[in-house]
Amino acid sequence: MKKAKLQLALDDILLSDALRLIEKVRPYVDIIEVGTPLAIREGMHAVRALREAFPEKEILADLKIMDAGEYEAGIAFEAGADYCTVLGCTDLLTIEGCLKAAEKAGRRLFVDMITVEDMDARVRQLEAIGVTHIAAHTGTDRQAAGGTPLEHQAGNGGNVSGGGRGRGHRRRRHLPCGRSGGGREGHLGQTAGGIKRWNSSSF
Repeated sequence: MKKAKLQLALDDILLSDALRLIEKVRPYVDIIEVGTPLAIREGMHAVRALREAFPEKEILADLKIMDAGEYEAGIAFEAGADYCTVLGCTDLLTIEGCLKAAEKAGRRLFVDMITVEDMDARVRQLEAIGVTHIAAHTGTDRQAAGGTPLEHQAGNGGNVSGGGRGRGHRRRRHLPCGRSGGGREGHLGQTAGGIKRWNSSSF
């Protein structure tokens, strides 16, 4: 079995503080996530700065792309991101554009399933266009109201493959899935079929 990878999300933090934080935990962190708040505040400068400072690390740009998929994903990959995210509720054409950019750059795409109501049906559509990684995501606002990624999956029949600390979930075909929300830690692991999955869970 391959070694698990630890992911650290940088959300409500200044870039200068983020750089100091990563330096302190450098030996332990494998994947640095440029969270959506940090990306909004600093733009792709955050990705470039982290790539320059920590060239040995993998970087995920959590852009939650909603439109102009190929163009916006391309910006993230050009800045040095190894992964970026697109929203699962957006147009399939947008997701296909992101996939095209990822393939062109030799990088990976995660589809964030935040607010997707019929996850099982959407997963089938995503599989049909070539998506290989998804994340079942409960947003910060919903978490503040008591929602959890586990409840999200339960509300969708529990049929999407999970990881991390999740229990009692049935694996659905081959599409790997992670759970995310708020500040989190995670890792890339291997599914039974050898496809990498992103597992993440709230602190």
